[in-house]
Amino acid sequence: MEKSAESVDQQGVRSVQRALGILGLLTDDRPIVSVREIVEATGLAKTTVLRLVSTLEQSGLLWATTGGYMAGPGLWRWAHLARRSWELPPETQRGMRELAARRRETVNLYVARDIYRVCVAQQESPQPLRHVVQVGDELPMWAGASSKVLLRDATFGLLERIAKGSPHGPGHAKQIRAWIDEAARNGFGESHGEREEGLSAVAAPIIGRSGTVVAALTLSGPSIRFTPDRVTEFAADLQEMAKEISERGFDRPFGTA
Repeated sequence: MEKSAESVDQQGVRSVQRALGILGLLTDDRPIVSVREIVEATGLAKTTVLRLVSTLEQSGLLWATTGGYMAGPGLWRWAHLARRSWELPPETQRGMRELAARRRETVNLYVARDIYRVCVAQQESPQPLRHVVQVGDELPMWAGASSKVLLRDATFGLLERIAKGSPHGPGHAKQIRAWIDEAARNGFGESHGEREEGLSAVAAPIIGRSGTVVAALTLSGPSIRFTPDRVTEFAADLQEMAKEISERGFDRPFGTA
């Protein structure tokens, strides 16, 4: 009996997801991964792993070594394209470095992607105890200072979808809307232990040429250091820098045309 087109499509999507999952096992702490580690991490059969690894190797996305597989040279092209598309202008990078050095907290830049916020740039705090999110990480938007400013123009339908994925359930959409409205009135958002206990953040919106919020600039770190006075100071710094970025134009902020 012939497989339906939908079944074939589903298998194709599943294969892509599995291949991406294998690539996702490679990190700074684990630059090489063995077939055994892939099998253990994914739960896939060894034959399936070998087939996927072989395909990735043929495409140049993996490179075989004596200890296992590392990122392949084929990823360089994608990395170059990603860097050109997402790298911030020099003046924005410099401003983030200066802000992190002056306030001694981690500076992040987030953009919204459906029900998630994605970190597209970061400057780490110089302090040993600090908050670090990796560039490219996706975080939920049911809490957090950056979410409160990123969602300013969101529909209630989107808020309901975000709330459904939260620990609080669909009814949380009303609370999210209240947070958004408060942040809009204040000109900045703040959070204290909402998503992760002991973690605080302050965020200011970056406005695009159309007048909508296109990104969020944040300072984050241990809640013990985010006292009311410091939150006020952080907010003022973030608002000033966010205004400068907005005025330079942030509809196409990354790289050059």
